[in-house]
Amino acid sequence: MIGAIAGDIIGSFHEGLGAKTKRFPLFGSHNWFTDDTVLTIAVAESILRKADLVDALHDYFHRYPQRGYGGSFIEWAGLRRREPYNSWGNGSAMRVSPVGFAYDTLDEVMQHAERTAAVTHNHPEGIRGAQATAVAVYLARTGSDKQAIRQHIVDVFGYDLSTPLDEIRETYEFDVSCQGSVPQSIVAFLEGTDFEDTVRNAISLGGDADTMACIAGGIAEAYWGVPEAIERRALSFLDEQLLMVVDEFNRRYRSTNRGSTIGCPRGDSKP
Repeated sequence: MIGAIAGDIIGSFHEGLGAKTKRFPLFGSHNWFTDDTVLTIAVAESILRKADLVDALHDYFHRYPQRGYGGSFIEWAGLRRREPYNSWGNGSAMRVSPVGFAYDTLDEVMQHAERTAAVTHNHPEGIRGAQATAVAVYLARTGSDKQAIRQHIVDVFGYDLSTPLDEIRETYEFDVSCQGSVPQSIVAFLEGTDFEDTVRNAISLGGDADTMACIAGGIAEAYWGVPEAIERRALSFLDEQLLMVVDEFNRRYRSTNRGSTIGCPRGDSKP
C-alpha cells in the first residue's frame, strides 16, 4: 500500500490546481499526507487486527483530523455513526489497496473490497469503484499483464478504458465520483511505463490529484514496485504510529507479491 501512500503525498500539492502537465517535482515543502493515506492505513490495520472497520475509520479520523476529509465522512466519523451514507465518491477506492495485497483469491478480494466500501459508500458506484481498484491491485501483484488487467476490469465492471490519456486530459475536470475518476486512474496505470510515470499520469489529468494518484499508485506498486528513493521520501512524512502499521502490513503481505519486487523493474507489455 506504499504506492497508494506515495501517490497521495505526491498528489497532495496538486489538489485543486487543475494542472495538465507531467513535469513537476515529486516532493516539496507543500506536500503532506491526506485523508487518503490515513484511511488506507486504517483499512490496513483493520485487516491486520481483524478489527471492526467502522471503529478503525472513526478512530483514525479523530486521531488525524483536518486531513481533507469529505463533508459526509466528517459528519459520519465525527458523530461516530455506524450506518452508511450511500456515497458514490472515490473515497471507497482511495482506501482499498490493502485489500488487493492481503487476500489470496479474486472472490476474497471482491468480498472484502465491498465490505470496506459499504460501511460508508454503499451506493453501487461506490462499491464498484472499490472493487475495481482492489481487483486491479490483486491482478497486478499476481502476475497478470496489462492487457489481462484491462480486459478483466472492462468485462467485470463495465468501465470504459478505451480512451487514451491524452484525449482524457484535454477535457477532464475535477470529479470526486468513483465513476468519474476510477476508470481514468486505471488508464493512468495502463499507460504508465513505471511507478513514477503512472503517478505523473494520474496527476496530469488535472482532477482529484491526490486521490487519483493514490488509486493509480496502489496498482502501480503491485505491478512494478515503488522505487526505494520515492518510498523513503514518502514514508518520511508519516509519524511513528502510522509507520508501525505500514511496516507490519508490508512485512506480512508485501513479501507474498509475485508481480513486483521493490526497487526492481518488472518486464512490461504494451498497454
